[in-house]
Amino acid sequence: MYSIASTYTTTCSVLHSKFSDTANHIFTTSSLSQCFNKLNLQWRFRKPNLCKYPQLVLVYNKLNGRPKHINLEAADKSASYSANFTDSLRLLEWPKLCEAVAAFAGTQLGKEALKDQMCSLHLSPEQSEALLSETDAGFELLKYSGSTFDFSGLNAVEAKSAIDRLGRGFVIDGKEALAIAALLQFCDGLQDMLKASLKEDAEWYTRFMPLSQMLNEMVINQALVRTILQIVDEEGLVKDDASSDLKQARNQVRKVEQRLYQLLNSILLNHRDENYSQEISYIDGRWCIRSDMEGASDFQGLLLWSGSGVEKYLEPVSAVPLNDELAQARALVSKAEFEALADLTERVLPQLDDIKFLLISVVQLDVIMSRAKYSMAFGGTRPILVITDADGFSTSQLSDAEDHQHNTDGNVSGDNGEDWLLHLRKLYHPLLLQRHHEKIQKIKQKINSTASQLRRARPHERSFSSRERIENHLKFLESKVASLEANHPIPVDILVRRKTKVLIITGPNTGGKTATIKTVGLAALMAKCGLYLLAAEPVKIPFFDSVFADIGDEQSLSQSLSTFSGHLQQIKGIRAQSTGHSLVLLDEVGAGTNPLEGAALGISLLESFADSGSLLTIATTHQGELKTLKYSNDRFENACVEFDEENLRPTYKLLWGIPGRSNAISIAERLGLPTHILDNAQQLYGKDSAEINKVIIDLENAKQAFQEDLLATEYYLKQSRILYQRLVAVNDQVLEYSTLQQYRKMHEIFAAAADARSALHRKMRNFRESTSKVSLAVANSLRDDRTGDLNVSVESSTDRLPGKTNQVPNVGQVLHLPSFGQKVKVLKVNEDKNELLVQSGNLKFKLSLSEWRT
Repeated sequence: MYSIASTYTTTCSVLHSKFSDTANHIFTTSSLSQCFNKLNLQWRFRKPNLCKYPQLVLVYNKLNGRPKHINLEAADKSASYSANFTDSLRLLEWPKLCEAVAAFAGTQLGKEALKDQMCSLHLSPEQSEALLSETDAGFELLKYSGSTFDFSGLNAVEAKSAIDRLGRGFVIDGKEALAIAALLQFCDGLQDMLKASLKEDAEWYTRFMPLSQMLNEMVINQALVRTILQIVDEEGLVKDDASSDLKQARNQVRKVEQRLYQLLNSILLNHRDENYSQEISYIDGRWCIRSDMEGASDFQGLLLWSGSGVEKYLEPVSAVPLNDELAQARALVSKAEFEALADLTERVLPQLDDIKFLLISVVQLDVIMSRAKYSMAFGGTRPILVITDADGFSTSQLSDAEDHQHNTDGNVSGDNGEDWLLHLRKLYHPLLLQRHHEKIQKIKQKINSTASQLRRARPHERSFSSRERIENHLKFLESKVASLEANHPIPVDILVRRKTKVLIITGPNTGGKTATIKTVGLAALMAKCGLYLLAAEPVKIPFFDSVFADIGDEQSLSQSLSTFSGHLQQIKGIRAQSTGHSLVLLDEVGAGTNPLEGAALGISLLESFADSGSLLTIATTHQGELKTLKYSNDRFENACVEFDEENLRPTYKLLWGIPGRSNAISIAERLGLPTHILDNAQQLYGKDSAEINKVIIDLENAKQAFQEDLLATEYYLKQSRILYQRLVAVNDQVLEYSTLQQYRKMHEIFAAAADARSALHRKMRNFRESTSKVSLAVANSLRDDRTGDLNVSVESSTDRLPGKTNQVPNVGQVLHLPSFGQKVKVLKVNEDKNELLVQSGNLKFKLSLSEWRT
């Protein structure tokens, strides 16, 4: 049976176009003006106070459709990026890295704002340091929240649309209202998380700065959230309970639709033709009957639409009044929905300033957390951003204690206490590392899918060959993952002293020279825009105001420029725009022309950059003459990419302080070229060159041996630190165990003493009980004896007891008790009770006056 799907939300414009007569009847001029008058559209937007958060200005201007915020002090320079700088970013593949970082953003506005921020590279050192501080706070927030920070519940685009519509005086729709409620709830959750962290440890507030201050200043109206959720459902539709008029109108729509369905269903039953297909349908807001074009209609109706000779849509004449009534009912529904949303808009409007500031803060938070997520995902390290002068000397505001800590604990100082200008150990190319991770993740997803398929497959459902094929494919994928993990991208060590102005890297082609200078350029840009660097701790890098690069084949057919001319054109622009705080990267300088002229031009260019053209210039070359600059100018330094002659392939490792050597003849010899050709080549090459190559080989071997010794020393130093830490831990455990044993012994002694004391008290109590029994027996015996004596003769008893038997003893008097065979001392006399309190040793007991004898 065909089910009627009702659509209740219809905009006023559709109503005016589709049902003009009905709409004009319902939405009179007075009713529309009354609805809009509720909104109080004459308001003035109060701009949030962004002075405390200069990083929010970029997001604020973007949300308002204004130009990006530019520092007035750098306005002339940052008005437009130079062509050379833009080309340099393209050559370094910086836009690709921006896309990679933006992929960690949780909102569309966050992605756009992050890419805009990373492309706004005309920053001051203070701004870059502020960005790094934000990333630090985001890193701490990720560690506290368990490396998860989900923005998926937000619809920032809808929230921005709501703010824009409110700003232009329009009524927001249900989805926009729901987006505002989600924004408020998300911010409320952030504040709850901050409060929970502060309850655990008040230090979290400092660790989360400046994010904690931003979260603390958010103003969230919970009553507005409840109001929105009372009017709008989870799909952004207005609820029936939003108003009594809406509820009544929707009930009317349901009743009319039910009557229409019954009418159309009865028509189908009365005029059904088994040769043709007929069914109830809905088109252009009216219910009708769809049938085949060839089918004859036994009922009168209006042709609403016919589709290319295949089918036709007929509205029965009897259904026309009901369809008109349905249109009027839906118009009433739209009117009631509009009034409910207008009333909701009136309640939201006073909170617009706070809502807009919340959206700006959340987008900026998304930007910060994206940088932190990227840094955490790839194991980044927080760089020490150093502000230097043109000579490479640090002018940063680090305290002496911090400098000492960096130079000792961080091991960032060079020989003789000389600081490094650039200290990047085990530095990875971010894009290469990302591609490597993506390959592994894709194969692991295939492994999970294949393993799941293998688990779901029952033995009787698949043949043995099919199951074996799946298992073999699974093993192949696992071996592929193991191979990729074994062939991990190789990091490089970039260690440049502050006195070095030009670094020259030499070595064979495909050895990693170009990748190395790209990695350094990307690292400088990453640190500048607040990203952690993918390197081992500690990381020290100067603040570069610009990064210029001339890499690859820059020939231009349109400008009739050869490869050499293209390089010169690029270098000319770089030399004109670089400053004493710039990083310049030159690939294959002096190449593409006569070797002698190219070498001379290359030397002149590099000396020019060393004089005043840049803070640091890194150049790759094959020109042998450029390798000798180090030995005549201490501002130059050599490095070369290592080459494995046995396997005839580069190792992609840098050797510092050693110029690269030619490997062409040795490679040709290993490849089996005829001996006479090799001998002739060696003679042409020259004896001096061969000797230089031999010296370079010896230097490489010495350098390699030194590196091995250095690695061994670092390993043993690391092991000694680990053993020392273990020793300290064991010592702490021994002290803790000793303290625990002493406490346990004391507890046992105290317990034994308590037991002994309890036993002694018990024995004393038993002794007292037994003594009282003996005293009672003695008293009874004396009473019996006295009774017998009195029966025999009172006189004889009196003669036998000397003195007066009725005499009362005095306190302190010593009495003799024959039944005890010992003497007792009188402590107290109570003649009223006829009792004596006596003491024998430590034992005290009572006697009657008749039980004593002097």
